[in-house]
Amino acid sequence: MKSKVVLITGGSSGIGKSIGVYLKSKGYIVYGTTRSLAKYPNFKEFNLLELDVRKPDTINLAISNLIEKEGRVDVLINNAGVGITGPIEETPDQEIANAFETNLYGPIRVIKAVLPTMRKQKSGLVINITSIAGFMGLPYRGIYSATKGSLELITEAMRMEVKDFGVSMTNVAPGDFATNIASGRYHVPVLNDSPYKKPYGDTLKAINDDVDSGGNPINVAHLIFKIINTKKPKIHYKVGDFMQKFSLILKNILPDKVYEKLLLNHYKL
Repeated sequence: MKSKVVLITGGSSGIGKSIGVYLKSKGYIVYGTTRSLAKYPNFKEFNLLELDVRKPDTINLAISNLIEKEGRVDVLINNAGVGITGPIEETPDQEIANAFETNLYGPIRVIKAVLPTMRKQKSGLVINITSIAGFMGLPYRGIYSATKGSLELITEAMRMEVKDFGVSMTNVAPGDFATNIASGRYHVPVLNDSPYKKPYGDTLKAINDDVDSGGNPINVAHLIFKIINTKKPKIHYKVGDFMQKFSLILKNILPDKVYEKLLLNHYKL
């Protein structure tokens, strides 16, 4: 049987790169995407296509090139994303818009671009990389939580819409993993005259510490491989340390204010 063709947005680094390297080692034909091929002249791990999820023309061109080369696309992994932190009151509108363009509208655009091919094949799998943060409103990460939570709901809806075409959709929500996401994340400056200076500054440090001490992204790759080889994927998957996943259980069973108090205590707010 011919190897499956996998497309991973945001595949040049971090979780996306780990997924791509692992799937290639398992015999898949892997294409990753990056906003700028010029930044990766020596990238040899797998094929790279230039694609910016915020720009529909680059999406259409990349998908067309992929289909021309391989004739099909079996798995789409929507991994491209951007981090954003800050008090919502002080977050510039353009940065809020960019986060939604990248984390929500972008994945929707890529899904729409591959669906005609998957429908023609009568098969396909879309895996949206969301976040455990998307299941709760986290202080100073509210915009990020909103973008990822929205993608979770979009997936719930779309998987029912495309099921008759032989296409499956699912979410994978990672917790904190040791990647370079913090270096590329937009964070509102901690201003000396801001009423949020101390609580936001302390929370930002805690967020960065959590990422730096996060798990190995290969754990996400292992789960992705398992999902690809599952006949009927679940709607939601979570991957992270025990407490991160347990926090979601607590959110479902505790009264809202009790859970809010736990979050406030965790962030020392």
